[in-house]
Amino acid sequence: MAARPLRIGITSFATIGGSGIVATELGVNLAQRGCEVHFISNAVPARLTTFAPNIYFHEVEVVTYTPFPHTPYSLALATKMTEVARYHELDLLHVHYAIPHAASSFLAQQMLLPRRIATVTTLHGTDITLVGQVPSFYALTKFVIERSDAVTAVSRFLEVETRRIFDIRRPIGVIPNFVDTETFTPRPELKTQCPFADAGQKVLMHVSNLRPVKNLPTVLRVFSRVRQQVPCKLVIVGDGPERGPSESLARQLGVARDVVFTGNQELIHEILAMADVLLLPSEHESFGLVALEAMSCQTPVVASNRGGLPEVIESGSTGFLHDPHDEDGQVASVLRLLREPDLAMAMGQRARAAAIERFDLRHVIDAYVRLYDELLDGGVPPRAA
Repeated sequence: MAARPLRIGITSFATIGGSGIVATELGVNLAQRGCEVHFISNAVPARLTTFAPNIYFHEVEVVTYTPFPHTPYSLALATKMTEVARYHELDLLHVHYAIPHAASSFLAQQMLLPRRIATVTTLHGTDITLVGQVPSFYALTKFVIERSDAVTAVSRFLEVETRRIFDIRRPIGVIPNFVDTETFTPRPELKTQCPFADAGQKVLMHVSNLRPVKNLPTVLRVFSRVRQQVPCKLVIVGDGPERGPSESLARQLGVARDVVFTGNQELIHEILAMADVLLLPSEHESFGLVALEAMSCQTPVVASNRGGLPEVIESGSTGFLHDPHDEDGQVASVLRLLREPDLAMAMGQRARAAAIERFDLRHVIDAYVRLYDELLDGGVPPRAA
């Protein structure tokens, strides 16, 4: 009799963001390989737009009770994980982001005893570099990293930072983020017919959750200076707390009529293919998924040299990297790409080749499947005592 398919519970944030995108795409592609995938979250993941008979969604219901100062989502999540694991006989729980998801999976694991369920925690960035360092969460973050059966980080940079910040001695595997290179692909017809720009105008683009770490003031100031020399538009895709201040700064710089704020968008693969250059001068990026998606679309990237971005982009070959506040350098790189079409084409082609060779989803999902197999076969080193 054939072995039954692997049954996996996946938890991530449902909002648009790197960790949620990666978790959703991972689950969808695991389902395409025959696994039974159960998404467990407070809402349907933003990129879960594909129906398949072996993909399930389980909503975490939270209770508002007057004595609670805050709704205890992490406890409700642990309970839902336990229910789903029991009813559907899950083999493992794969959580993305340490707090609160890894804490909830640990609680679920304990509630399921004596039955054994494996736990995998994938670290994505701010769960380590920001949230995890808050004194209220530091000890808990360290605990759940040490108690997960397997832990992965999306970049070598993040693995090193996790070890340094939390004094972690256990193994942490590096499995990078990935891109569907068949979906994120060059679309010359979209660039030619781009609705954001008039004939003869170039398109600079920024895609993010518009938080302070994304360094929107530099995006706008670089665009303002480039616009003085080359006719162009700036398209800012996404939403967040920096949208209002950025709209105000665009007016102050006198460029508001050439800046388009689209809000959150679903068809990012089409929008990125319309751009001539992606600007990503983040103060910090543990990986930089949107940079990889742009590379796969053959769109040149001018980005920050911080965090994991140098692991994705080879400066001068597959993109340009600068200090996030080096406006002169960023302006010079953008102008080169806009004025030298042969350079932009060659850099875009090398970037896409790198995306296919190193970050195509098939290669990366293979790495996760190997990890699951090792874990369920007992090959992963034991957790900390």
